[in-house]
Amino acid sequence: MSLRIVGLNAFLPGFRLVHEFAERNGHELVLVATLPDTSRYGASDPMVAGLPDTLNVLITRKLRTVAAPMIAALRPDVIISAAFPRLIPAEILEIPAYGAINCHPSPLPAGRGPTPQRLIYEGDERVGATVHRTAAEFDTGAILAQRIAPLPDDLNGSGLMQSWRTLLSECLDEAVPKLVAGDPGEPQDPANASDAPFFTDDERLLDLTEPSRVIRRKAAALNVTAPTAQLELDGTTHVITRTDPATTHSTAPPGTVLEKHANGWTIQTADQPLRLTYG
Repeated sequence: MSLRIVGLNAFLPGFRLVHEFAERNGHELVLVATLPDTSRYGASDPMVAGLPDTLNVLITRKLRTVAAPMIAALRPDVIISAAFPRLIPAEILEIPAYGAINCHPSPLPAGRGPTPQRLIYEGDERVGATVHRTAAEFDTGAILAQRIAPLPDDLNGSGLMQSWRTLLSECLDEAVPKLVAGDPGEPQDPANASDAPFFTDDERLLDLTEPSRVIRRKAAALNVTAPTAQLELDGTTHVITRTDPATTHSTAPPGTVLEKHANGWTIQTADQPLRLTYG
């Protein structure tokens, strides 16, 4: 069965997730609705610049008065939101023939909110992904598919992003047929719910007195959508784009620069050295 799909996306990887799902399953992406300034939601570049020229695109903040009538006119079967940071009103949720679903990169009900990578920052050694029915409140709808995997070997922002892309693709392939079949999904347990608010400025600053694994996990979480991990060194704040294990062995105090590189340093942490790259 070929489905008519409307995507709601404010971040290019979210669009790609929906677009690739539609292409590999023979569905038609009839419209992508986005927001006027997607860079404020974590995109390093305006999303529209990365969209195919042949795609129908709607750019608006007015979901009820502008987006809803246009979406209704297209008679979609399914609406899929991925990285869309606005509550989707009932005027839109009631339109698709089979319903609306949302892609969220956390093992819901844990990690609800705009920064699901916070779970990893705070100590979770797993990558989670969920596709759920879209409800009136953020990330609260019944779950149709979920995947959980260990943190990637490439423990950096790009590695986490690739893990989420793989897991969410699998979730979509499972969730959409369930949606079409009328599966109500598994209700989320509020007792297991947690929120994932934005990172603070203090949280973006890496602490070299922590173990190397903790620093790597935090930096990866901070750098998922764009590099925001920071390091203060010799009175200067640097944006750290990557962390990698170092082959150097040292018993120097944490924070000691063991080697300088053209684009970073090898620095001692609480337990072992790390290669930190800046940019």
